[in-house]
Order: sequence, then structure tokens, then C-alpha cells
Amino acid sequence: MSEVRFAKFKIKKFGKEIEPQEVLLDSLAQKREKVLGISEKRLENPISQKVIRGFFIVFLALIFILFGRTFQFQVLQADTLRALAEENKFTVGLIKAERGVIYDKDFNRLVSNKPSFDLLLQKSGLPEDNFERDKIFQEISGIIGIDYGVLADKISEQDGDQIIISRNLSHQTVVLLGARSGDFPGFKIENNSVREYISGPSFSHLVGYKRKTGQMTGLEEYYDEILKAKPGELLIETDVYGKPVSKKIASLPESGKSLLLWFNSGLQKKLAETLESSIKMVGAKTGAAIAIDPNNGAVLALVSYPFFNNDLFSQGMSDAQWQEIQKDKNNPLFNRAVSGQYPTGSVIKPIVGIAALEEGVIKPSTVLPSPLEICVQNPWYPDKQDCYADWKYHGESDLKRAIAESVNTFFYHVGEELGARKIKKWLEKFGWGEETGIDLSGEAKGMLPNLENGWRLGDTYHLSIGQGPFAISPLQVASAFTAIANGGKIFEPRIVKSVVDEGKNIVSEIEPKILAEVPVKKENLEIVRQGMRQAVTSQEGSSHILNFLPVSAAAKTGTAQTGRDNFFHNWVTAFAPYDNPQIVLTVIIENVEGLQSAALPVASEVLSWYFSTERGVDRNNK
Repeated sequence: MSEVRFAKFKIKKFGKEIEPQEVLLDSLAQKREKVLGISEKRLENPISQKVIRGFFIVFLALIFILFGRTFQFQVLQADTLRALAEENKFTVGLIKAERGVIYDKDFNRLVSNKPSFDLLLQKSGLPEDNFERDKIFQEISGIIGIDYGVLADKISEQDGDQIIISRNLSHQTVVLLGARSGDFPGFKIENNSVREYISGPSFSHLVGYKRKTGQMTGLEEYYDEILKAKPGELLIETDVYGKPVSKKIASLPESGKSLLLWFNSGLQKKLAETLESSIKMVGAKTGAAIAIDPNNGAVLALVSYPFFNNDLFSQGMSDAQWQEIQKDKNNPLFNRAVSGQYPTGSVIKPIVGIAALEEGVIKPSTVLPSPLEICVQNPWYPDKQDCYADWKYHGESDLKRAIAESVNTFFYHVGEELGARKIKKWLEKFGWGEETGIDLSGEAKGMLPNLENGWRLGDTYHLSIGQGPFAISPLQVASAFTAIANGGKIFEPRIVKSVVDEGKNIVSEIEPKILAEVPVKKENLEIVRQGMRQAVTSQEGSSHILNFLPVSAAAKTGTAQTGRDNFFHNWVTAFAPYDNPQIVLTVIIENVEGLQSAALPVASEVLSWYFSTERGVDRNNK
């Protein structure tokens, strides 16, 4: 009814009808604009179809992308993402296990493990405020005794979230840090263990050391795969805030296996003490000694002097201590028994004697003139002669006397007839110039002479008495003389007898290994052995001092030129008892001034102690 009443008031504008109420509202709006000064004019335009289609296409694209990513995460990468989620949920902790220990032949511990404490820093746990950080660093540096600047640089320079600040903290430091653990966010004390070398410095070159950094030497290095422990794994489940909610053992820890040595601790200590005393007595600085059982190649003792404190390497040392080791001209870290190389001097003569017998150059009964010197024409100066002297006049000599009294001119004759190539061949048969295969790292190969480049007769003379351009380790000398002692077998020198578990039960035995059998006739070998025995029994013998041992012995001494005027390397190698050898002992003292007897007194004292104390031999049953 109202629509009929107002129909006559409708107005047409731009082809469209305007309702009466719109006119009324428009007039009211105009009045309001005048009163308030506000314009309510609006521009209203319809959205084009093109824009609408664009929005629709974008919307479909977004839906498609969302669906694609969902399919990728839910289907294609479901397993991978699930595994990553599990990894984020669990953290892995290590359950520590002990490294294997090292025993001597009587199950006396030479190396053990001892508790240790390290200070660690997790950088993400530090306060964000720089002032608070500096305050913590200053307090930490005061407690652990490290300069603040050094500590701050160490923290800033090292990569990774977790770093080691200090190792092997003292008990007092651990107590101080533990009492204030809440004051030092990010820092924590970690329980650990370090190697403790109970046996002392005289065993240092044998057992070596193991540092927390992973560096190793000696038996620690050679048998690392056997000694090292396998830590267990602990799965720690955490909540979204990283707090532990449960723990589960994923794998149990396994302690390392232990080593049982052939080593005789008493012999080692006696040899070390006696060698050190003799070195100091003659004014020398360095030396080495090694004892081997000729029946199986077992190493009974091994000494290199000067010693070093291997606890410093495992448990930490100061910069001053490290600098002292580095600056020591005698190089205490160098294992002279295994890695040192020296001319042998007259110690070579028994091997040259075997070569002469085997090659038919002489017979056991052969007697040769042994003048004070032998002179030969100089090949470069025809009007001159080169003379090669003996240390004293001997007259005539057979092989046994030549070995016993170390007659140089006898061996000049023998060397000339043999020739350098045959001498070198027989040295090689006794293992010189090749590694023995001992179970220690860093063994020297030795060096035999190069016979080319103008080799002369005089060079052969020198070689026949152990001088000239060649060098052999004390270990190689001892190994060669085990073959003379036992009838021709060269064993691989072995320090470790067996691998044992925590209960000292044998896990595996290391069987003796024969490297070679020297092709020498028994009768020829016995002539040389008798010459070495005569060196002990004869008043004129070079090793007569050994005639007073509790058992019979055979020996050969040597004095090798060093290149320094009036300085020599002093050698002796001996085996005993003569009829049933149980030990071969080789000793060298380096750079002895003059013709002092330095090595022989060591052998005398050590062998006397060994057979009267360790072996319980009655002197009357000699």
C-alpha cells in the first residue's frame, strides 16, 4: 500500500529509477555534511571480471602448492622426517669404559688408569649479556689459574658449541668449582680417566704414553686397537623443553683388553740404573740396552737413556716443562734401542768370521800374520801409502784368537779375501739393514754401505772391523747375536706375550715367530762361539771381566769411531749361559771420550745380578 502511495514520487536518473526514501536520505546526508563538515561521498565501482579470474587462479595455485607440500611431507618424506623427529626427541650420551692395562711377566702393573676431571664449556649455556659473561670468565680464570685474556681468546677462537677449557683439574680446583657450579652457567666438570705410568721413567720408551688428545707412542700406540675401550651408549629422551624424561641403555660399555709382557721388571730397573750410572761415570750423555731370550725372541728388557716422565704427557705438563723437553739436546723422547743407528765397531767381527768360514776363505785352523798395521798403495797418489793400524801388536792369530782379542789386522786380511759384497751379503743374512718387526713403532731399518761410487780396498778394511758408512740399531745387533747363541735362528723380537681380560684370563697368545734360519754350518758357528767364549776366559780377552759371573758367558766388545776426535761409541753384546743361552744382552754408550770401558761393566753387573738374583744360580755350579 505504501509502495502504491509513493510510486508517483519516483524519479528517473541516468535511466534508473530513484526511490523516494533515497531522496529523503540524501537530503538528510547533505544537512549532516553542513553541520559536521564531513563528506560521505563515496566512489563505488564494480570489480571487473578479469580481476576476479586472476584472484581465482592465484587461489587455485596456492591450494595446489599446499596440497603438494603436504603430499611431500606426509607421503614422500614421511620416513625421513619421522626419523629426524626421533633424533630430536633423543640425545645420545656415552657410558665410559676403562682402557686395558699393561702387566709385566709376573702380572705387576706397569700402566693403569686413574680418575681425572676436566672443565668443559657449552657456549650456548652462557648468558647473553656480555658483562655477565666477562664476569664469569674472570672468576673461572682465577680459580683454574689461567690468564683471563688467554681464557677469553681460547673460548672465542675454538669452533663448536662444547669445548675443553682445562684438563686434569686438581682436587682443590674441582671442590671450588663444584661448590659454585650455579654461578657459572655453561661450565661443567666431566669425570674422566688418564693413564698412570706406575713403572716410572725407566720404562718410558717401552710403554710410551697416551695423551687425551689421542697422540700415542710405544706399546700404547702399537697395541691401541687391543687396549682401547668401547664406550656404551645411553639414549636420553627429552621433552619439548629439552629436559630429560627417561634414559635407556642402547649398548653396554666394553673395557679394553690388557697386555701381559715377557718383560722382567726387576731386570729392566737394574739395567736402567746400571746404564745411567755408567753413562754418568764416563762423562757421556746417552745410551741404550736391550735383552732378548734367544730361545723365542722374547724381549726381557729395553732401555733408552735419557728417560722421560710419560705421566707428564698423559696427565698434563706446563709450558715450561714442555720447553725443557724440546730444548734438551739429548732428545729424551728418542728411543735409541729401537730407532738409533750406529756403526758397530768390532761387534761385527763374529759375523765376518762366519762369512769367511762359510765362503772358504779360511779354515778353523788358519793362522794369519797380524802385524801392527797393514799398508797399501794409495790409488790416487802412487807415491803414498794408506796404513790401517791395529790397536796393538798381536803377531800371528787364528779366528778364535782374533775374535777374543779383537785383532784388526787379521780381519783386514779376511776382509780383503772375502770382498765387500760377500761381507754385505752375510750381514743381510743376519738381518742387518732390515727391520726386525718388533712390536714397537718407529723401528730403524739400519743402513748397509753402498759399494758403488769408488769403493776402495781401504773401505773394505774399515767394513771388516765395523767402521765406515753403515749404521745398525742396538736391536738389530742383539737380534743377530740371538742366532749365534741359539744355533742360527732369528726370531721376531716380541715384547707382548699374550692378551688378557680384566680377570687376567688369557684371551690370545702371541706365538714366537722365526724370521730366518741363517745357513751356517754347525761346526763353523761353533768356532765363532768359541772365539766369543775365549774373549771371556782368556786373560787377554776383550771381555775377561765377564769370567767372574755366576754362569759361563760369551761376548764381543766394540769401539766405533764417531767422527769426533777421540770420541767413540762403546759396545758389548754377550750371551749366557754359554752351553744353554737364556739371554742375549746388548749395550751401547754413545760418544765416550777416549778408550774407556763403558758398556762392558754394565753387562757384567747386570748379568751377575740377573743370574744370582732372578735365576738363583749357584756360583759354585758355574
